[in-house]
Amino acid sequence: MNVLRKSLFLQFAAPSPIVTASFATAGLRSKFIMSKPKVFVTRPDIPIEAIDLLKERAEVSMWEEAVPVPRSILLEQVNGKDALFCTLTDRIDKELVEAAGPGLRVIGTMSVGYDHVDTSELKKRGIKLGYTPDVLTDSVADLTVGLLLASSRRFFEANQSISRGAWTSWSPMWMCGQGLKDSVVGIVGMGRIGKAVVQRLQPFGVKQFLYFGRSRKADDSEVNAEYVTLDQLLMQSDFVIVTCALTKETNKMFGSEAFKKMKRTAIFVNTSRGDLVDQDALVDALKYKRIAAAGLDVMTPEPLPSNHELLSLNNCAILPHIGSATVRTRTDMALLTAHNILAGLEGNPMPAEVC
Repeated sequence: MNVLRKSLFLQFAAPSPIVTASFATAGLRSKFIMSKPKVFVTRPDIPIEAIDLLKERAEVSMWEEAVPVPRSILLEQVNGKDALFCTLTDRIDKELVEAAGPGLRVIGTMSVGYDHVDTSELKKRGIKLGYTPDVLTDSVADLTVGLLLASSRRFFEANQSISRGAWTSWSPMWMCGQGLKDSVVGIVGMGRIGKAVVQRLQPFGVKQFLYFGRSRKADDSEVNAEYVTLDQLLMQSDFVIVTCALTKETNKMFGSEAFKKMKRTAIFVNTSRGDLVDQDALVDALKYKRIAAAGLDVMTPEPLPSNHELLSLNNCAILPHIGSATVRTRTDMALLTAHNILAGLEGNPMPAEVC
């Protein structure tokens, strides 16, 4: 049993006071069974371990198709529910909580980001919100490094050249890209994932790590990274990696001016949120070679239309938002979301609580 699952099991193995009290007599036991809290799950393809856990202590209903639940159906189904199990594709706002009614007490989002949730509205109504930090740090950091290598060493472009018949014979400078050895790597957002990315890149012989965020980290010496301004990071870095949260302040922070400050040989990687980037400005920067290449796991909108201009650029490596997509990580995310919901319903502190 891994550390996360073991800790969650230990935390929730003992019956809660609510359950214990309800089983004091046969009559009360019957009353408890009849009054199980109601939870709506917005997708049917949530790992079954989490659904089974919820069903042990709640009445569970869910959307039946493996696509985002239509807004009208979500507003209808959330009515009268005590809790909601949602994902980042579900918009949680005033309209939704009003549609749910006064009984809605808990929302668990199966994501580390919660920019799809109006937290101020939840706070006003005393609705608890749980999320899933930590459990996806390693998988997202792994993919970030993979995407950096794919874009800098032109993996996708080289692969496509084979199917086009462009691979004819060996050539000294054909498909040459940028290497990490003796490079400067800039991290925008030195949180859990940013630090994990730095740790993974250290064996590649990087000369210097720079980072920018809201404030200097007290432990930045542990990862041998230097705190600088955003402009300094953009101008000095060979690789610019975005791992910061999406907020009002960071929305569209990477626009035309930011790309102009970067080296023409720079590689830009974003595995955080698409709205951190002015996508039209990124298209121009790639098309007119203001930067060398980009690697994206997030974009706007999602899914990206198959005819989007980004997909026509051979210096842009794009993945369909799969940063946390390992079986273990997604299962752990689902279990943590379920534990957050059950803890909130029983009046206990959530393992990972936003508000």
